[in-house]
Amino acid sequence: MSTVFRISDLSDPRLADFTQLTDVALRKVLEPEGGLYLAESLKVIQRSLAAGHVPRAVLIQEQWLSDIEPLVANDDCPIFVAPAELIAELTGYDMHRGAMASMNRPRLPELSDLLSGAKRVVVLEDIVDHTNVGAIFRAVAGLGADAVLISPRCADPLYRRSVRVSMGTVLQVPWTRLPEWAQAREILHKYGFHISALALSDQAIPLKEFATHPPEKIALVFGSEGDGLSREALGVCDSVVTIPMKHGVDSLNVASASAVVLYALTE
Repeated sequence: MSTVFRISDLSDPRLADFTQLTDVALRKVLEPEGGLYLAESLKVIQRSLAAGHVPRAVLIQEQWLSDIEPLVANDDCPIFVAPAELIAELTGYDMHRGAMASMNRPRLPELSDLLSGAKRVVVLEDIVDHTNVGAIFRAVAGLGADAVLISPRCADPLYRRSVRVSMGTVLQVPWTRLPEWAQAREILHKYGFHISALALSDQAIPLKEFATHPPEKIALVFGSEGDGLSREALGVCDSVVTIPMKHGVDSLNVASASAVVLYALTE
């Protein structure tokens, strides 16, 4: 049963999950290593709970209390209520969305479980911008890929900004981390996936042509914002696909490119 606490002192040790959020180093400790992530806004909290994630604590303004209490009524989860100005001082920014929850980070699914029933997956190699990761997850949720697979060095989808930009879809779309490319290629081929790199190449197939008769199972590989895909990634791919550009533009932002490709492949 959740208990409501009205907070007037920032030194309260029970607020540890929410303190110093402007400190990037601390966020990295709290979120990926400490086994929690932060869900901002009522909608994102609802999606977290719908995905079966367990809340640790909630921080809200008074006007949102009646909305949040029913959502966590069955959890042993403290609800901290504080004035808007105190929350802004605590978090380092104005929390316009009215509610924030710290959630226990779920265990990642096995790669084999995600691939066994999938036909289309998106692979992210070393994308470091959390905004792009969140936007790609939103495109995947809206345009219908079955899962997202991320490289060992890709940014964390459950990082606070990724969750927010995705509008909580990182909590809906199944995802897990891949091993290094040699092993990843073997696994993807074992499950019948054709691996397609999105990259610039003289041998690349234009997206429209590729989408005319796509393979039955496709793993679409998108690379980092600056350097694009690594040699290792290009070396394991079965084909290279490109989005033709005009007016001297060589490529789209990786999140935009993912949306264009997924839309082109929509059945």
